[in-house]
Amino acid sequence: MENVSTLSSARDTQKASLRDWVTLTKPEITFLVMISSLAGFVLASGDSIDGWRLLWTIIGITLASAGGCALNQYIERDFDAEMKRTASRPIPAGRITPESARWFGALLVLAGVAVLCPLTNPLTGIMAAATVALYLWVYTPLKRKTHLNTIVGTIPGALPILGGWTAASGTFGWGGWVLFGVLVCWQMPHFLSLAWMYRKDYEKGKFVMLPLNDPDGIATARQTLGFTLGMIGFSVLPVVLGLSGWAYLIGALALGTWFMIPVTRFFNTLSVVHARKVLKASVLYIPLLLTAIVLDRLIG
Repeated sequence: MENVSTLSSARDTQKASLRDWVTLTKPEITFLVMISSLAGFVLASGDSIDGWRLLWTIIGITLASAGGCALNQYIERDFDAEMKRTASRPIPAGRITPESARWFGALLVLAGVAVLCPLTNPLTGIMAAATVALYLWVYTPLKRKTHLNTIVGTIPGALPILGGWTAASGTFGWGGWVLFGVLVCWQMPHFLSLAWMYRKDYEKGKFVMLPLNDPDGIATARQTLGFTLGMIGFSVLPVVLGLSGWAYLIGALALGTWFMIPVTRFFNTLSVVHARKVLKASVLYIPLLLTAIVLDRLIG
């Protein structure tokens, strides 16, 4: 029986394409984690950037994030199968076996930490491991217990930018915590707009999201607006701390104003159309903010 099971597992795994394995890593999330760590590293580096350390930082944090996402899909495979939005993912669709996904994710996490500890510093490696642990064993189970899971989930979501800071500086610092604050606040409109758009789907998957307990949408809209304002406030603090100049300040304020447009419209209408625009703006915001940081460094 064991040999038959092994052969069956091997045949199932062979059905998976390279795209399926990439999908298992949640490439959109992993990309945002990567550029977040890049932003933290650049801002902490001062006038001189260590190119090799930056490269190993990006590789290590990206591998750990990709592995964490794969393990998340392994843990949530049965719930994903219940939702239209996620039923076609590789594990619930049967293209990748749960066992293969578990080993794939674990190896990626271990590889990421193994890169970070010796080639950046142990603090950054520990933070990467802690991020994955919080994501899998705190945030993930809370999604089926309380709508406060969203706020808890912002912590592992924001730690990679702090990891980029520690990789460059070797320590925590006010600048790193400010960037952490930007990421914490940014994630809330991102999460809430998604939860509002797919609230019926989340209910089928037994995920306890704020919109399920907020049918009129008032609390969802208020939190989306409030955290966006907090995000803008945190985004200008690098200038106050002397970490960035006027070029960055102009870019940060312009991006914050641009982000507020769909957020305000969602606040006023609570329409799915405007929720989707908030989601799209949130996906673009972090890459654009990173661009502002880099341009400020080049001009300065």
